[in-house]
Amino acid sequence: MSQADRVFIEMCKSILNEGISSEGQEVRPRWEDGTPAHTVKKFGVVNRYNLAEEFPILTLRKVPFKLAIDEILWIWQKKSNNIKDLNSHIWDSWADENGTIGKAYGYQLGVKHKYKEGEFDQVDRVLYDLKNNPYSRRIITNLYNHHDLHEMNLYPCAYSVTFNVTGNKLNAILNQRSQDVLVANAWNVCQYAVLIHMLAQVSNLEVGEFVHVIADAHIYDRHIPIVEQLIKRESYPAPKLIINKDIKNFYDFTVDDFVLEDYKHGDIIKNIPVAV
Repeated sequence: MSQADRVFIEMCKSILNEGISSEGQEVRPRWEDGTPAHTVKKFGVVNRYNLAEEFPILTLRKVPFKLAIDEILWIWQKKSNNIKDLNSHIWDSWADENGTIGKAYGYQLGVKHKYKEGEFDQVDRVLYDLKNNPYSRRIITNLYNHHDLHEMNLYPCAYSVTFNVTGNKLNAILNQRSQDVLVANAWNVCQYAVLIHMLAQVSNLEVGEFVHVIADAHIYDRHIPIVEQLIKRESYPAPKLIINKDIKNFYDFTVDDFVLEDYKHGDIIKNIPVAV
């Protein structure tokens, strides 16, 4: 069993067996038919993945690896907030008539800020520090800008990453205020693990540990039967992540520079209802 499968199964069991239901409460999300989308949740879930041991991608079901990378490049490399720059439709429900999601995600990473060393956006500041001051305890990105929240079509879910170098290994903590476990967990874990690999490679570092902190980890009511069946499925060993070692500049990566070797997985789950 891969470590991603083990962590996912344990988290889901914990939420289903020990979580708190929102039934009887006023909730914002709605199903397509207008019905309130209730959840069962746990507060303060912390999952850890040793990237030096294996790549954490779920094998219980197929994760659309290339599309997950495409989104992380959309946010961190293109610094875009326009769905026309994406090759998937995951943001369509939150886009306006111009195709933007407002001043969220990539927009925030692309805003330049003044530092003693010069003017950088948040991504370039991370790249600068990893090369010039890797043992700094201040290598942090933050998308939760209160000044711009009113212009975001969705408040950032995965909102902050803290990078920390120990020895020659790059570690990172992803802070997430809220997560739809069935829809987003495997996707987020995969793409932020890839991001750490990318940043490590261009900074001449090795990968270390990825820590995922989820404030509100929830399973929607209509997802419970799907999750119960999913965690009973057969699990497979983790695949090997192959990255084009010729890439030395973060902005040169494309989705074609990443390959999963020996990725065995269960069937993809189609037509998962999404609460908006």
